[in-house]
Formats: sequence, structure tokens, C-alpha cells
Amino acid sequence: MLEPIPSPPSARPLAAVPQAHARRRPVPLGWALVLPALAFLAVFTYLPAGLVAAMSLFHWNLAGFGASQWVGLHHYAQLMNPISGFLQSLTVTAYYVGMMVPLSIALGLGLAWLLKGRGPRLTLWETFTRSAVFLPYITPAIATSIIWIFIFNPQFGLANAVLTALHLPALGWLTSTTWALPAVMINNLWHNVGFMVILFLAALSTVPQAVVEAAWMDGASAAETFWHVIRPHLSPVMLLAVILGTIQAMQTFGSIYQMTGGQFGGGGGPLNSTTTTAIYLYKSAFVYFHYGYGAAVGVVLFLVMLGVALAQKQIGERRTFYR
Repeated sequence: MLEPIPSPPSARPLAAVPQAHARRRPVPLGWALVLPALAFLAVFTYLPAGLVAAMSLFHWNLAGFGASQWVGLHHYAQLMNPISGFLQSLTVTAYYVGMMVPLSIALGLGLAWLLKGRGPRLTLWETFTRSAVFLPYITPAIATSIIWIFIFNPQFGLANAVLTALHLPALGWLTSTTWALPAVMINNLWHNVGFMVILFLAALSTVPQAVVEAAWMDGASAAETFWHVIRPHLSPVMLLAVILGTIQAMQTFGSIYQMTGGQFGGGGGPLNSTTTTAIYLYKSAFVYFHYGYGAAVGVVLFLVMLGVALAQKQIGERRTFYR
């Protein structure tokens, strides 16, 4: 009589498979590896953030909490007073963000499309142009802003020289309440667009070429191919670019401070036309020395950025194509 052939190990009942690995607890080594990063975040991020939130509830004295006067939500109530100038700074910030983010994305995507390369390997010229576009992003904002101050000089600046050569009227640029903020935007577009180019170059490299060629074979135009084929593949990176660009624009400080008279009184001129919320925070805390009030401005700015980022994520994900 033949004996039954035993089942291979892989065919044994699932109940017999050890489940210890599914209930494995974190090992001490894992916590030991993560602990330095957690300690760094706690000391240099979470603890300062908590202290700023606490300071906003006091008329702060540099001697510490014991020498400071508790005022509760008084500073937050002051922020809502139109006389304080905080609401005006939010308006300037909204205008700045509303212009900078679309322009940065459009210019970054256009340059990325031109620099994406046409062959399997980059030529020397393509490598050079990519480096040249990205170089401004890694240069110090304060140093490059000094150069832009000379470019926008109303008497001998390059900007007005170009306008004069084109038979256009010269502008006051940084001395004009109308043109000061656009002048800062031009500087920051030049400075930050390289980051957007890198993002979109990476996104364009993931678009399947076979899908693009299929659209061409079906008779799609270049515009139709981009809108219906390429754009959906770029949508996750585009959402990321919108969120990062918004946060970066709302935090912009160095270039505005340097170009609008920071060395002569805290920046934001002329007549507060370039006083964004970040500049308003700096002037409140470090020019007028209202530390508790400045802390309240920082808390509100953080909450606004958080709310805007979450709203962008919630709305953008409905239009985002994930492969």
C-alpha cells in the first residue's frame, strides 16, 4: 500500500505559519537611531514653537516669564484692529503670494520643458543651461538683492536703461508704492525659479514617452497632448509646487527687507507698500520691541499658512492623477 505524499511546506495551513513577526515590537536599536533626530526637532523646533505661543499671551519682558505681564488674548484682539496694520500686511501678502506662485510655476514649467533634453544623454550645452538656471537659487538672497537694488536704481540702473532704449518712460521702482513690490517679485522670480525647474524636470522625466507618441499618432496637437496627456502626469508635482511655493512666498523676508530699506528702519517701504506679514512680524518684535505682540503675529501667520496648505491639498488632490 502506497503511503500518502506529504504536503510541501508552502501548502501547510495558514494557521500553522508562525505569526510572531506580525506582532513584533519596536526594538531598542530603532528608537536609539531615531532619538537624535527627535531630540533635535524637540529642542530646535517644537520647544521654540511652544515658547512663541506662550509668549504671545504676555507683555513679554526679556527677563523671562516671571517679569512678564499676563494679557491673555489681548494681542490677538489688537491684530484685528485695522489701525494696527496687520490686516493690511495680510492683504499685501495675499497679493504677493497670488502673483508669485502662478508666475513661478508657469515660468518653471516652461523652462523645464525647454531644458528637458531631446536625447538619451544630456549635451554639454544642456548641462550648462540647467546649472545656470539653478545657480541663482543657491546664492544668498541678501547678496543678490544688493545687486538688484543697483539694477532698479532710478538714475543709473539697468532696468530704466532698458526702458529708455525701448522708448518707454522710466519708473521709480523701489521708490514707488506701485512698483516696489513688483520689483521685489522680479528679484524673487529670478532667485527661486530654479527650484521649480528642478521639480518639473524630474516630473517630465517620468512621463511615458509611449503615451505621448500614441497621442501624436491619433492626431493630437501639441497643446492637446500637453493638456490631456502630459499635464495629468505632472499634477502630483504641480500640487507639491503650489504648496511649497505658497509657503515659501508667505515666509519671504530677506529680499524684501534688503530691497525696501531694511537697513534704515526695518523694511517694508515705501509707505508700507511692501510690508508683508513676515516684515510686519520683524518690525513688531525687533524694531518696536513688542515681543509678545510679534509672537502673536507669528502664531497667526503659522495658522494661516497651515490652513492654506491644507485647503490646497484638499482641493488639489481632487484634480490630481496618481498612476
